[in-house]
Amino acid sequence: MIAALTGMGLSAAAGLNAYIPFIIVALLARFTDAVVLPTGFEWMEAWWTIGIGAVLLVTEITLDKVPAVDSLNDAVQTVIRPGMGGLMGAATAGASTLDESTWMQEHAWVGVVLGIVVAGLVHTGKAASRPVINAGTAGFGAPVASTAEDGAAVGIALVAIFLPLLVVLVLVVLAAALVWVLSAWRRLRRRRQARLAA
Repeated sequence: MIAALTGMGLSAAAGLNAYIPFIIVALLARFTDAVVLPTGFEWMEAWWTIGIGAVLLVTEITLDKVPAVDSLNDAVQTVIRPGMGGLMGAATAGASTLDESTWMQEHAWVGVVLGIVVAGLVHTGKAASRPVINAGTAGFGAPVASTAEDGAAVGIALVAIFLPLLVVLVLVVLAAALVWVLSAWRRLRRRRQARLAA
């Protein structure tokens, strides 16, 4: 159960920014005992992997703050973020220190599937919200929203690792935010249609 919650939390963070949870897990695994990667995932804490992840993180953070470019970046990330969510789910499902139960270790595919689904849903909400934010703020909201998403990704990843039981609350809040964004998008679309009809 704990491993599944940790994996879902890290996957939710990956849905906002693919590389933040990866870097956090890699650095914690390399420098602390807070994260112990399972056999086959030790490559995540190698210096070359952390270096590549850091370059990709800086690129993602930069591109995501530019209006219009952020939506293009979200389109590219449609495969990467769920894939990273699956990786986070697999890495945590196999970590023996997270759970007393061996069920998740024996059924690691469950962590992968949960990771892909959770990251995909969060990414979809993020990608859908950005055009609404850009249109509603004439593009000035992109860097603010992106910074908030990056901060949320850091917070969610840390909660997933250190307080995994709170992941359920985090997922509820993310779902509520998605519903709010979608309703705001519908209202904005109705206003535009009303203006065009007038």
